[in-house]
Amino acid sequence: MPGPGTNNPPRPADSYFTAAELIEDAFNRMNESVWGYVAGGAESETSKRRNRDALDSWAFRARILRRVDKVETSSTLLGSKLRIPVLFAPMGSMDVFVDGGGAAGVEAACRFGTLPILSSVTPPGIEATAKSHPGDKWFQLYIRGDDAWIFDMVRQVRQAGYKALLLTVDTAVYSIRERQIAQRWLPPTKRGDQGPEYQAMFDWDTAARIKDMAGIPVFLKGIQTAEDAEISMQRGFDAIYVSNHGGRQLDHSLGTLDILPEIVEAAKGRVPVIVDGAVSRGSDVVKALALGASAVGVGRLQAYALAAAGVEGGMRLLEIFEKEIVTTMALLGARSLGELNASLLRAVPPPSNPDGPFPHLPAHIRL
Repeated sequence: MPGPGTNNPPRPADSYFTAAELIEDAFNRMNESVWGYVAGGAESETSKRRNRDALDSWAFRARILRRVDKVETSSTLLGSKLRIPVLFAPMGSMDVFVDGGGAAGVEAACRFGTLPILSSVTPPGIEATAKSHPGDKWFQLYIRGDDAWIFDMVRQVRQAGYKALLLTVDTAVYSIRERQIAQRWLPPTKRGDQGPEYQAMFDWDTAARIKDMAGIPVFLKGIQTAEDAEISMQRGFDAIYVSNHGGRQLDHSLGTLDILPEIVEAAKGRVPVIVDGAVSRGSDVVKALALGASAVGVGRLQAYALAAAGVEGGMRLLEIFEKEIVTTMALLGARSLGELNASLLRAVPPPSNPDGPFPHLPAHIRL
């Protein structure tokens, strides 16, 4: 059973050496309902498992005898510099697991040197979060109103200085999340939810109007087919974000790394491609980049790190990712992100791995 939600002070962030240690402490600091919200998926959680299986269905083909005493992990994405190609994905209701809500994740990512993406359904809001720490930030928007409401939201986002706007497109309706149902629990932003019908009416024409009014790069989060990727590019959107909402929306979807190759093929380098879904280690990041992604998003692990040790925990997670990325690249013989390509991978059947990516976690922690 999940831990009691202890309020004891977190341990020093530099005492964590693996993501599994952060997860275990997060488990012990969250109550059962919050844990179910963060860890759970939709219905049978098949999509969530397929995200992990998709990552495990690629094996490395390492090259040898290449000088890897220096490995470069930095890049630039839509004009923003990234210390590593790992973004903090948008998460709603972050205040239920970390003091400061969305501002905590923003501070952690900015202090480390990568991009945070603020969800429109997490406190403390557009302006307060933008001011919480200097650095480039992106904003994610759920459509919860008419054109006048949308115009006002986009105006606030632009005035607050966000560098890009993501429109989530895989949430026409709220999914059936059985862990939450078992607890009779909803995140704060779903209690008395206002305007969900507007998300169901959201279409390509509305998305295009938002792009036209935004004045900053705009793209869609939740693209899952080459066909929609092509429409997105024809409509002039500035990037593609491949996601199935972490397996939290449509169950029985393909895993996102199974989707990624067809999206990259459709994009043909015209726009950056971002992907998320069960990314748990630096080796997962390297696989996604080798298959053509420009960057990956991290959602649940971000939540666990922040819940375990606040802002410092979020930064520590990114430091762990950085070490794992460098180690994986060096052992592959890749000295820069530009040397990562599909020749370093081979498709294989996913291993039978009931313990998931963190086999050393205690057996009672069900991810």
